[in-house]
Amino acid sequence: MERVRVSWALGDHEIEYRWLLGEAPRDRLLVFLHEGLGSVSLWRDFPERLCQALGIQGLVFSRWGYGASSPRRPEERWGPDFMHRQALDFLPAFFQALGLEPGRERLWLYGHSDGGSIALIYAAYHPEGLEGLILAAPHVLVEEVTVASIRKAREAYLEGDLRLRLARHHRDPDSAFFGWCDAWLDPAFRTWDIRHLLPRVGVPILAIQGYEDEYGTMLQIEEIARLAPKVELVKLSRCGHSPHRDQPEAVIQAVARFFRAQGG
Repeated sequence: MERVRVSWALGDHEIEYRWLLGEAPRDRLLVFLHEGLGSVSLWRDFPERLCQALGIQGLVFSRWGYGASSPRRPEERWGPDFMHRQALDFLPAFFQALGLEPGRERLWLYGHSDGGSIALIYAAYHPEGLEGLILAAPHVLVEEVTVASIRKAREAYLEGDLRLRLARHHRDPDSAFFGWCDAWLDPAFRTWDIRHLLPRVGVPILAIQGYEDEYGTMLQIEEIARLAPKVELVKLSRCGHSPHRDQPEAVIQAVARFFRAQGG
């Protein structure tokens, strides 16, 4: 695992990251954006498997506050704009710190949950060098089922074993959990909605959703298909909020077919 110091709007942070399939050409790069409680290690082997299927290099990292990256300070609170800040402030600074130049490298983004929302926001404002998006269980608006499930997660963290399980993947599990949980449960977050950005996302989008997703319904990806110009949907049975864990083969096959169809 490698680290890089990223200077951006909210300070200087050490970010853990890992290159995948380093022997592949660097002309295309698949960047993985994790979920609200994710990290490099929580992806397990899925990024490597997907990059091998596509034959391209990958980049996986833990956002500030997650994994082995710099933790969030206990007094810091993430506002309803935290995904916008990650997309518009952090990602460009992170790419610059790694010496990546979108346009020289043709980028694909794989975003899971909050990471999918971050990918959409980034694509709406930074189309240069971007070839496509793969979105798994993304959020474009706040649904009651999402808020209810996050409340249950909070109970499991405070009273159950969720904190112990997250501690295997985060240097500071409180940083990761409460940064995400407190932002989503903030009453001000109820009006969060990025659907107005979707018509601006001109790159092809593959949006994947499970029928048993406890954090969102098919409305999320159906709104993407209704408002963005180039969208293909994949709806998976026997699949919850993490398609790459519940249906990895189906996801890899769908992404590989979509990638080839776009000239990859």
